[in-house]
This record gives sequence, C-alpha cells and structure tokens, in this order.
Amino acid sequence: MRANLGLLTALLLISPLSPAALFPSQATVDRYLGKLSSHDVDMRNGIDWSVVPGPFYTPELGVGIGVAAVGFYRPDNSRQQLAPSSLSLTGFGSSTGAFGLGFENYTFLHNDRWRLNLFGDISHRPLDYWGQGYSAGHHKRGKQSYNSRAINMAPQILYRLRPHTYAGIGGSLNYQKASGLQHKATGSFFQHPVRLSELNVGVSLLFSYDTRDFTLNPSHGQLLNISYTDYTPTLGSDNRLNVWDMQYDLYHSLNPTTLLAWELYGRFAGGHVPWTMDGSLGDSHHLRGYYQGRYRDRNVVSTQLELRKKLNWRHGIVAWAGAGSMSSRARDVADGHWLPSVGLGYRFKIKQRMNLRLDYGVGQKSSGFYFQVGEAF
Repeated sequence: MRANLGLLTALLLISPLSPAALFPSQATVDRYLGKLSSHDVDMRNGIDWSVVPGPFYTPELGVGIGVAAVGFYRPDNSRQQLAPSSLSLTGFGSSTGAFGLGFENYTFLHNDRWRLNLFGDISHRPLDYWGQGYSAGHHKRGKQSYNSRAINMAPQILYRLRPHTYAGIGGSLNYQKASGLQHKATGSFFQHPVRLSELNVGVSLLFSYDTRDFTLNPSHGQLLNISYTDYTPTLGSDNRLNVWDMQYDLYHSLNPTTLLAWELYGRFAGGHVPWTMDGSLGDSHHLRGYYQGRYRDRNVVSTQLELRKKLNWRHGIVAWAGAGSMSSRARDVADGHWLPSVGLGYRFKIKQRMNLRLDYGVGQKSSGFYFQVGEAF
C-alpha cells in the first residue's frame, strides 16, 4: 500500500520499560499489534480492517504523522483461493505543512472476471520546482519553492479476456495549482513561464497481464500494465496531450524466505504537455534517493532490482539497485543521463502480507529515507 505511514514510534511510546529490558518482548508487540488488527486476513464477517497509525518520512515531505485503514473483503462468492479485494484509506500531515487524503481500491468481481479499480488523492504540499530536463534538476540555481494544491482521480474497469489477461477503459483527472511564489529572477517559474493552474482530463485504454498471488505484496508471479490516455479539451482538459504508461513487475522466489523482485517502468507523453503532466524520477516507489519532482521531463524510464529476505519473527531486510533516465523526445530517453539508485531497507511485519518499511536510498549527490507501509512495488 502506497501510504506514507509507520508504526515504530508508536511501539516505542507504548513499550513497557523495566530494568530488565529497554524494548518490549515479542509477545508484548504481538499483543499490541493484535489490538490494531488481526494477524491473519479474516473476512468471515465482511471486511477485515487494519488500522495503522504512526510517523513517516520522505525527502520532499519531511517528518509527518498519519493513519491508514486497510480493509480486505470479497464482494461476492468468489473462490477463497483468489486474492481478496482491498480498500486503503490514508491521511497525513507533515512538518513542512503538507497534508492530504488518499484512497486505493481494488475490487475483484465474479471470480475475478471483472476488476474495478479506483485511485485518488487530494493534497496541499510545499514543494520545490527546478524545471524540465536533467540539466535543470542537476543545478540548484533554478530551484524555486511553491505551494502545490492537487486533486487526482483515476477510475478503471477491466474485463478478463483469458486467464490472467484483462482489457478495459478508464479515466484520469489531474488538477494542480502552484501558489505562494516569491518573484525570483533565477527561479524556474519565471525563467521559463508556465501556467500555474492546470486541469487535465482524459480517457484511457487499459491492458493488464497479472499472475501475482497477492496484489499488495506478491510472493510470485508477474504484472504487465499498459495504459494509453488521451487528454482532450472536449472533456474539459486545458491541454490536448496523450500519455503512455507502462509497468512490468516480476517476482521470483529463490527459497521460502528469499524473494527477487524486478521492475521496469516507463512514461511517455506527446502533444502539448504542461509541467504538471511531466514524468518524474525519484519517489518512494521508483528510484528511491531523489527528491520527487526534481528530475522531470516528458519521457522517463526507470528500472530496479530488489532482493527481499525474511528473517526471524517479524523482521526482514531488502537491498536494491536501480537507474532511470529522461528526455524530451521518446527516442532519446535511453541515451540520456542515467541516474543511479542503490539502497538498503528494513521490514517489520505488522500483519500477514503487510510490512512496515524503512528504506535508505542513495542517488547521484542525493539521498533520502522512506518510512512507510507497504512495499515499493
């Protein structure tokens, strides 16, 4: 689950200290976590909710606190061996003054013949803008601070054509407004003037091939998602543009406690592409270790390979290496400046198939901590 949350501080605050121990015992932690959610997914009474409060940290948002409510359910009499549907509701506030609400919903109907997905968020975030392209992000002289107000919505409906293969349609709404700018001669917003308020609405064609055993934290299988979205003034969009989004994930178990995960991601935009619709390198899911939005362009690609290892009790560790590139022209993206990303992470299981993660990513003259719930991909 893509929620900027954690639980470590909460556990430390409620730890029963004694002269014999600085930290709670395993039984104590299990008991406290059991009050927040059951260890196993239990949908006999409808939806199985888990509530996870706590702090988080990302390079662009700083330190914050939030809460996530994650529910697993079966909307019909689907076979029990199928992955359950899920609903994630999140809210956060951070030290930078950022706050927001978000949701992710995956609903599987009629033994997974139909898939209904709905993603959305609303947020206010103080952010920095460098401009478009590698050169702009590489140099600090053009950095400019602003306040971002954003609303995103993406409904999808897919139909199973054959085993594990789906096609469908969807929509996309993206609204962003930049405010609170101070006039700065070297600032990117003033060096290369752009419209500060953008609304873009489009319709999508979708294709998905999915053999994963569990949507939020797979242990094996693969996922291929391809979407084409056409944004047009006919639907109320400020611009006419089109965007291809492509993602391929592969999960391979080396043994019962070790998993190798690989991802290849690309975003390619054409037409009149505003700055708010650029692809970006560097966030909590792709190319960890960079400030989100620092490196942006019309076309971006990234890849990462991650080794995940379960240890004893609830503990686990990961290590990854990745790289990403960008370009204003799709045919040049592979020949651009490749940004590296390497890192190490710690995992703490808060529920079956749901982890708290603490990652430290290192990039090119950049680094960042990520303290969240759910895997990066």
